[in-house]
Formats: sequence, structure tokens, C-alpha cells
Amino acid sequence: MIPVSSSPAVPAGGGSRPAAPSGGDAPEAPDEDLLEDLTPEQLAAQWEDEKPPAAGALANAASSLVVLGVGTGALVLSVAMGLGTPAAPEPGLWPFMISCVMVVLGLFQLIIGRHNRDAEKFTRMSSAPLTGLVTLAAMVALMPAIGFELPALALCVIWMRFLGGETWLTTVLVSAIVVAAFYGIFVLALNTSIPHLF
Repeated sequence: MIPVSSSPAVPAGGGSRPAAPSGGDAPEAPDEDLLEDLTPEQLAAQWEDEKPPAAGALANAASSLVVLGVGTGALVLSVAMGLGTPAAPEPGLWPFMISCVMVVLGLFQLIIGRHNRDAEKFTRMSSAPLTGLVTLAAMVALMPAIGFELPALALCVIWMRFLGGETWLTTVLVSAIVVAAFYGIFVLALNTSIPHLF
């Protein structure tokens, strides 16, 4: 009779690893050593399976129209502010140039990139940039009335805690440090005309 071993044999030359028992818990993250054994083609296939679903032509067109609309609105406002000349620029010159780039990119994406398959489908997380933009605009609107300290503190808290998912301790500490640093630089050191409470 041939004796049967009670444990599976493992090749001594660094062969493939034994499979995990079916009754055990599967690891949440893949082993780094296993990832290193994958070929580039296998890694590309794994990334392709894990990436979010691609956006359709309608989503691409909608995002392009948003960029185009924001760029056009900024273009009109920058012209109203005055452009001046490159030698003697007025406040609207640099916003005008950036707005022109936004309009060109929006048109390019609308015409050429509407069938782009690299864009991700809109999900619940797609609202995060819009939330950031709205809160930033609210901070700018509140600064002339109540100074920059409280709006900047609220902005940091919203961005770090609710958009970034940081802990409350990290959020409070970093937000306080950021506001204090801005106050020290722009109010105490540079003595700028930025609105402030203290």
C-alpha cells in the first residue's frame, strides 16, 4: 500500500501556492505577491473588470454643455470687468483667457469626445464636485459680510468630513490649522485687505 499524506505537498522550488480552504474567510484585498505574479495582460483585464461603468453619449454631451455654459458665462463676466491690454491688464484679462480655454475644451469634448469610452458614468459620487463648487461660491459670497474665518472653517469641515470622509478629529484639527495659517499669512504678515472678523 502507498501511504497517503494528511497534508497537501508544497513544491520546494517556490511553486504555486495552495488554495485557501473553502470554509475559511476569503481575504478582502488580493495578496501583493499574487499581484506580482500576474502578467500585464492579466492586470489589464482585472482593471477592466473593476473600473466603473462607462458613460454614454448623453452623459458626455451633458458634461460638455456644463463646461461650455460655465466658460461662456465667465467669458461674459470677464469682458464686463474690462480686459485692458497685455501691457496694462485690467481685472478681466486673465479670467477672459481661462474662459476661452474652457469654451474651446467644451466644444472639443462636445463634438469630438462624445463617443469617448474612458469617461465614467454619473453616480452618487458625481455630486461631490458640484457640492464643492457650491460651498466655495457660498464662502466667497459670505466673506464680505462676516469675514473669511467662519466661512473658511465651514468650507474645510464640509470638504474634509463630508466629501473626503475624514474623521472628526482630523477634520477639526486640520480645519483650525488651515484657517489660522491663512489668517497669519494674509492678515498679520501681509496685511492684505481680505475681509476678516478679528
